[in-house]
Amino acid sequence: MKTPENKNKWNQLLEALLCGLAGGSIFSWIGLPLAWMLGPLTAVILWNLLTKRTLYWPKSFKNGGQMLLGYSMGLSFTAESAAQIAGQLPSMTVSTVLMVIFGLGIAYLASKVTGINAPSAVMGTTPGGLSQMTMLSEEIRGADPTIVTFMQTIRMLAVTFMVPMLTTYAFAGGAGSGLSATAVEAEQAVSGGGLMHLGMTVVAVLAGTALALRLRFPTPWILGPLITAAILTVSGFAAPHLPPILMIAAQLLMGVYLGLSIRLDMLKDWKKLLPFSLVSGVLMVGFALLLAYVLHLIHPMSMATAFLCIAPGGLPEMGVTAHEIRADVSMVAAYQLFRVFFILFLVPLFLRFAFGRRDTAGKTAESV
Repeated sequence: MKTPENKNKWNQLLEALLCGLAGGSIFSWIGLPLAWMLGPLTAVILWNLLTKRTLYWPKSFKNGGQMLLGYSMGLSFTAESAAQIAGQLPSMTVSTVLMVIFGLGIAYLASKVTGINAPSAVMGTTPGGLSQMTMLSEEIRGADPTIVTFMQTIRMLAVTFMVPMLTTYAFAGGAGSGLSATAVEAEQAVSGGGLMHLGMTVVAVLAGTALALRLRFPTPWILGPLITAAILTVSGFAAPHLPPILMIAAQLLMGVYLGLSIRLDMLKDWKKLLPFSLVSGVLMVGFALLLAYVLHLIHPMSMATAFLCIAPGGLPEMGVTAHEIRADVSMVAAYQLFRVFFILFLVPLFLRFAFGRRDTAGKTAESV
C-alpha cells in the first residue's frame, strides 16, 4: 500500500519527467543543439521559478545517464587515438594551466568588483565541475559554499549553452568524424549471437563502474563505463554501440537532474553576483576559444574538436556535444578528463597552501 509521502514523490517524479519531455521536445522542434539536455534543463528551471513547486528526480537517474554517456564515449577510443592522446600530453598540461591561471585573474577581479572574499572568488571561477568545486569549498578555510555554488552554477549555465551553440553553428562544418564507422553496428547487440555478447559487455561495464566507485574516482559513474569501454575497444572486443534513443534518454536523465540542482534564489544578494558571474563565464569561453585556435594550428584536429577539448564545461556536456556533431570524442574526453584530474588533485593543494592557514579565528580574507 502506498503511503501519502510515496504517492507525492511519484507525482513529483512524473511532473519532473513531463517538464523534461516538454523542454526536450520544444528544443528539438526548434532545432537547437543538445536539445534533450538543454531543453529539460531549461524547462525544469523555468517551472521551478514560475510555480515554486517541488519536483523529485532520483540521483540514480542521473547516474544512469552518466553511465550511458561514459560508455558511449569510451567506444571512441582506439589504439591509434590513444597514441595521439599520449603525444598531446604537453598541450593538455599547458592549456589546463593557462585556463586555471586565467580563472585566477577573473577571481581577482571578482573579489575587487563584488567585494566577496578571495577563497570564494577563486573557488567560484575555477573551471572545475559544479559538484566537485562545491564539495571542495567546504574544505577550504574562508570559502563560502553558497557563493561558490552560485558562481559555478551561473558559469556552468553560460558554458553549457554557449559552447554547444558556437560549436554547432560556427565550427561543426569542419568537424571530422570522431565516431568510427562501427556506429552502424548498434544492432549487433540484439541479433544472432549478440545477446551473450551484450551480456558480457553489461557485466564488464557494471564491474568497471563498481571498481571506480570503490577506488573513489572523480565522477565514477562516467569514468567507470568510459574506461571499461575504452579497454574493451582497444583490446579488440567489438562492444555494441548504443542506439540513438538511449543517447536521448541519457541527455534527458542528466538534463532534468541538472535543472533541479540549480537554484537561482540561493543567495539573497544574487543580483549583485549574477552579472559578474555571467561575464566571467563569457570571458572563460572566449579565452578557451583563443586557446582552441592555437591548438587547432598546432595539432591535426578540427576547430570544433579543439574548442570542445579546451572549453571549461563538464565532461558530460562536452562529451555529448562532441558526440552530436561527430567531433573526435576520444580526444575531447581525454582533454576534459585531464583537466578534471588536474583540478581535483593539484588545485586543492594550491588552495590549501594559499588559504588554509589564513584567518584561524574563522574570519574570511577580504582581499587577494
